[in-house]
Amino acid sequence: MENWKVTINDILGRDIFKNAKLIAGEKGKDREIKWSHILEMEAFDSFINGGELILTTGSNIEFDSPAGIPKLNKLIEKDVAGICIELGTHVKAIAPEIIAFANEHHFPIIAFSQIVKFVDITQDLHTIIINRHHQMLNHLHVLSNQFNELSLEPNGILKILKKLYDLFHATALLITDDKKAFYYPLKLKERTEFMNLIMNNSIKLEPYRDHLLDNEYYTTFPIKGLGHSWGNLCLQKKSNDLDEFSFSVMDRASLAIAQILLRNRTIEERKQNQEEEIVQKLLHGEEFESSIAHKFLPAPANNCYFRLILIENNSIEENLKEEDWEEIKLQQSIILRSLLKKNGFFPAMSVTKNKIAVIASFYKKSNTIRDIDSFTILAKEIRNIHENHIFHGDHYGIGISSLQKDYKKIAACCHEANEVLFIQKKKLLDTLFYEGIGVYRLLSKLNQNELKAYVSEYLGPLLEYEEKIKGNLLLTLSIFLDTMGSKKETSDRLYIVRQTLYHRLEKIEELLGDDFMEPTKRQAIELAVSAYKMLNNTEF
Repeated sequence: MENWKVTINDILGRDIFKNAKLIAGEKGKDREIKWSHILEMEAFDSFINGGELILTTGSNIEFDSPAGIPKLNKLIEKDVAGICIELGTHVKAIAPEIIAFANEHHFPIIAFSQIVKFVDITQDLHTIIINRHHQMLNHLHVLSNQFNELSLEPNGILKILKKLYDLFHATALLITDDKKAFYYPLKLKERTEFMNLIMNNSIKLEPYRDHLLDNEYYTTFPIKGLGHSWGNLCLQKKSNDLDEFSFSVMDRASLAIAQILLRNRTIEERKQNQEEEIVQKLLHGEEFESSIAHKFLPAPANNCYFRLILIENNSIEENLKEEDWEEIKLQQSIILRSLLKKNGFFPAMSVTKNKIAVIASFYKKSNTIRDIDSFTILAKEIRNIHENHIFHGDHYGIGISSLQKDYKKIAACCHEANEVLFIQKKKLLDTLFYEGIGVYRLLSKLNQNELKAYVSEYLGPLLEYEEKIKGNLLLTLSIFLDTMGSKKETSDRLYIVRQTLYHRLEKIEELLGDDFMEPTKRQAIELAVSAYKMLNNTEF
């Protein structure tokens, strides 16, 4: 890889440095110079960013005495590239202790025995830096175009990896989010254990960091598109061995690979019309041809299960142009399918403007985490998708059906997931799963009149009293039931003293009967409280 850095060694060969002498820090000649800075003041900490070549007459640092070592150490800690001192005015000679300290830290000290114009050094140095930077940008532009051209060719990913290998003389490896591997040189295929290790879910590759894999260090670069990660590009180099230009090259390569992966997945998604038709038939309980369905759904097996996920979205404009909607639909499908596959699911999807239905099948293994945990993680990742005008996860409701094995139950699963969405919209419970809505599974099947009649029968006197007096009796009753009749916990949750609670419970007993905590009546009252919440869209 071509080196675009300007180093101490580079400037020592310039005409303006012909009368200068490197008197310390020989081993630091490869330190990069990012800019120059004339420094004569005592307090200089806040003026240093790192990478500067300091120009000074020595008025602020005692270079002719060991007393100057603390200030020299400050410059080293600030990661200054080196220092140029004009001898004569303030400093006649550099103290041996200063030279020894600089040598120990590989910190270059350049001495000018004659008067030199700092402005000439600055102008010359900045010209080199700017020219190198301009050349680097031009070269980066050329490489970026080459990557883009390769991305349009057959086997584009492999050709981009080969280009990286030619540039860095290091192994290049791509691991996609669906656990496919591409690598160059091809001899890497022989290291099957290494490949299996990389593709194992337990290995988490942090972007722009190096990782020790198979006794070699690899720096990873994320492949991103549509606000989603599609995998990692790995280069067999330590991150500290890569400069800014190298990181820029790898980012350009990552972008070109992302375009290939997105293009391929776009083509795949455009072939999914038949899948959409099958999923819709399953959702509506219509007859379907199993041979066609199993193109998109795993074949039944003892350890094969599924849940239906409904993702409700009310943010898509109804008057959206059809071609715009088709593009949004396509990108939503790509993002979701990739996320589901990454989490170990086999998805079959139907995407409409207001609702996305996903049959998320998976194989249950004894050593895997609970399926509820897997779906919870998935839902969290869906909510974390924030792609403007395409998919804004935290605006969506997510309802998940019960666990099933028979695809003929998908229509029932659709009803279950819709019930979860209904409970979420009513703000009655914060749950994703049909199992979590509890008694609302029964209440949601009753009509409004039936619910009102039931509430009136068991809570009527208390509600009439509340309407007149506003004594917080319904809230007190709800919490008292939730805490299994614990007076201490009830008073704590209500932030009231125990005596106030006793007065309220006496009034509740008077209104509902002294047997309101007897098992049968208590169950009926708990159900009535839940029905009241459902009717009034309240959690108190």
